[in-house]
Amino acid sequence: HRGRLRARSRRRRFWDALQRRFEEFALSLHPDTTRLNEFGRHAADRRARRGLGKPETFSFLGFIFICGRSRSGKFLLKRKSRPDRMQSKLREIKEELRRRMHQSIPEQGKWLHQVVRGYFAYHAVPTNLSALNAFRYYIDRLWLRALRRRSQKDRFAWQRIEKLADDWLPRPRILHPWPSARFAVKYSPDYPRVSADFGLIAAIADLGLWPMVVATRARRSRFFGSSKRRL
Repeated sequence: HRGRLRARSRRRRFWDALQRRFEEFALSLHPDTTRLNEFGRHAADRRARRGLGKPETFSFLGFIFICGRSRSGKFLLKRKSRPDRMQSKLREIKEELRRRMHQSIPEQGKWLHQVVRGYFAYHAVPTNLSALNAFRYYIDRLWLRALRRRSQKDRFAWQRIEKLADDWLPRPRILHPWPSARFAVKYSPDYPRVSADFGLIAAIADLGLWPMVVATRARRSRFFGSSKRRL
């Protein structure tokens, strides 16, 4: 019982400190998109003891964060690209390919190479290879459709588009290091460590609040003349 009270007190202190910190930059926590989730290394075991299901996932910075397990059975924080964001990006590429339909194949290939490389530069994180493969596969299909629409004589086979894609598009591979390697830096124990990729997760972990994660979404205030932006 005392342990629960201490954990609750730490969560409240972090919450209050976070709000004060945001206010320094004219920001505030949005009440509808900010919540506390039971999340972390021991979350699954604790929920199982209470007869609950798997820990909740949450979306942050374009990724879905998941409590997972490695092949050796140890805790593993998994990140997957948000499917809705990927579908939105694919729709944009589809429309642009229609506008570029009559360009030469090298011109289309150069443009698609830049698009795919930019997507991989952000999303090629560990545990996200399946999403990269899916994105590359759908890009191949969209390119095939665009090339087939250029003529009523459908001479483009899937094998040919696969060769074109291998020649012009980057292959899916992980580009970013594991978080343990990226954030292995020295920092003052008096201040939370906040990283670009993990956002609030690293800060909560350093404050001893790893089981509870704050998930928040940035949103600008819609009111004209307001001096605050809401997060």
